[in-house]
Formats: sequence, C-alpha cells, structure tokens
Amino acid sequence: MSDTIKSAVMDRLRQIKGPDLEGDIVSLGLVSDIFVSDGRVAFSITVPAERAQELEPLRQAAEKVVREVDGVENAMVALTAERAPGNARNAAQPQAPRPARPVTEEKAPAKPGVPGIKHIVAVASGKGGVGKSTTTANLALAMAANGLKVGVLDADIYGPSVPRLFNVSGRPEPVSGRILKPLEGYGIKVMSMGFMVEEETPMIWRGPMVISALTQMLREVAWGELDVLVVDMPPRTGDAQLTMAQQVPLAGAVIVSTPQDLALIDARKGLNMFKRVDVPVLGIVENMSYFLCPDCGSRHDIFGHGGARAEAERLAVPFLGEIPLTMKIRETSDAGTPVVVSDPDGAVAGIYKDIATKVYAAIEQDAGAEGRAAPRIVFE
Repeated sequence: MSDTIKSAVMDRLRQIKGPDLEGDIVSLGLVSDIFVSDGRVAFSITVPAERAQELEPLRQAAEKVVREVDGVENAMVALTAERAPGNARNAAQPQAPRPARPVTEEKAPAKPGVPGIKHIVAVASGKGGVGKSTTTANLALAMAANGLKVGVLDADIYGPSVPRLFNVSGRPEPVSGRILKPLEGYGIKVMSMGFMVEEETPMIWRGPMVISALTQMLREVAWGELDVLVVDMPPRTGDAQLTMAQQVPLAGAVIVSTPQDLALIDARKGLNMFKRVDVPVLGIVENMSYFLCPDCGSRHDIFGHGGARAEAERLAVPFLGEIPLTMKIRETSDAGTPVVVSDPDGAVAGIYKDIATKVYAAIEQDAGAEGRAAPRIVFE
C-alpha cells in the first residue's frame, strides 16, 4: 500500500513545474525520498537558499496535489534551502580578505506568539536518557494540579514519549482546514508525532522536514486558552532544538540533568544554547538524584549527588529541585499513569508540584518574556 501511494505521489508531483517553469520537480531531482506511513506523506523539495521565500507557492502547490492522492490523509512538505558554496567568479578571482570590523548586535523581529497560549516553556537536556520526558509529563501535570490550564507539545520527533506517558492514542481530528484538535490525557491537551505514526515506525527525516513538522504541531493545532504550553524538547542541541529556540516565543527553559559529570557537561551545552538565543533559563532539575530502596527506605547516591545543584550555583541559575530515582516513577511512567496523577498526595508528587510552582513564578515575574526577539549577530 505504501509503495502504491508513493508511486501515485510521484506521478502527481510530475505536474509541478520547477522553479523556473522548466521541467518538473521530480525530473529535476528536487524531491527527496518520500516517507509514507498510515496515510501521512512527508518529503522535502530542494531549492536555492536565496529563493526559498519566493518559492513558497511551489511548496504549497506540491502539498495540494499530494493531498488529492487516494489514501493520503495528510501531507507535510518542506523546502530544503541549500546555498552553493561559491560561484565561478569567486573561484576564478579570489577576493582579498576583508578587514575585520566591529561586531554589533541587532535585534530581530519579535517571534510571533501562538493565539491563546500565555507562556511556552521548554524542557530540555543536553543528552538522552536523563528522564526529560518523564519530567515534562509530571511537571505539566503538577502545573495543572496547581490550578493552571496546561498543554504539552512533544517536540521529540525521533523518539516521541508523550502518547505512552499520558496513555493517549488515536489520530488528531481536523477542526477546520489544516487545524487539528489536540488529544487529551488527564486534563492536559497533548500533541505528538507519536499520534501520526505507529510507535515502532522509525522517523528517517531530514532536518527541514522535522522543522516543518514541529511548526505544524505548534501553530496548526487548536490549543485553546492555555496558561502554559510545556514543550518536551528533543535531546542534544541540533537543528530542531535551535529552530524551536529561535522561532518560538519561549518564556524560558528548564534543563534536566542527572548528577554525574558526563550528564552535566551535556546539560551545560543545552543551557548555553538557550542563553545564546536570549531565552531565559528558569533553572536546573536534578533527576535520578538519589535512589530510594523500596524495601528498607534507605537512600543511595548511585550517580553521585549534588552535581546539578553545584552546576546551577556555578552558572548563576536557579536550582529547582531533586527528583529521586524510585520504582514508583518508573512503573507509573511505563503504565501511562505518571506519579503526579497516580499518587497525587505522595512525596514525589509534592516535589514535582514544588518545582512547578517555582517555574511558573519565574515566568510570571519575567514580564518581558513573551515576544522576546532572538539576537542576531551582524558583521559590518
């Protein structure tokens, strides 16, 4: 079935003229590999970087014809802008080095907000495996328990965890045109790529396709009125993370790390990325801070202890709290019943609620967080 749809999509794309109305985008070799899964089609079109904005109608036309293919429920098309490394003139006549001039900082236009959403908070880590998604889910649920209207955007395209954590499945329904209705779990509105593809389907996507998917899940979803949208960021610091930080009006970022030195090195990278794009770092959470023995109740510092707190002090950012490594957190997360909802009066839920209170207080105090422009460095 996927091969049939892919073949039909290629046939339709041959109807789309190239950038200069010569040939078609398929014969010109501008179309990437086409990804097909459960009625969803995604691919990118390669265009010159300097013409990307001009050729947006080409992208829209390609998306339109693909949506008309039988068996296609939704299409996601991105422009891949590639800039040539140089031109013939430059190669033949090397230019003399230009003298260095002062560097000036200039503010870019304010990033557009998302209607109805008061604050957007990113939960990030410098590496995978530190419990970032579990922290995101429980932080969002703790904010809701504190009386806020909350949504969660699962921006981890390659490893979406939100559907399982919130025990939610199904397909988002269209509201009008391209706008989708988010699903809901435990009173939290949620959106994830995990709702679009099967859990075991690998996402073999290029950067522009990931960026396009993130933009759609953020701006083409009927979120309604929210006090906070919590974004589960992808781990590390690649194109997707940088795009979210630069294009989304983030009120701030929460960095999740474990106590050991290796994790802190990577967490430091994530923290520095947000600082460079002028996004406030709301604080650091030390996850798996210590192990509580379920039999005897004794505490064991398996990964060391206090590393994140010391790092927060060194970097002059708030330390938000220590989350223990317990069997209950692991079991409830795997079961899709996060500890904040399965044991709302327990000690661990209390830790998450305390962190949630600190995070929201910080973003409320920062009155200038919304609409903050990312700095652009200009060499004159």
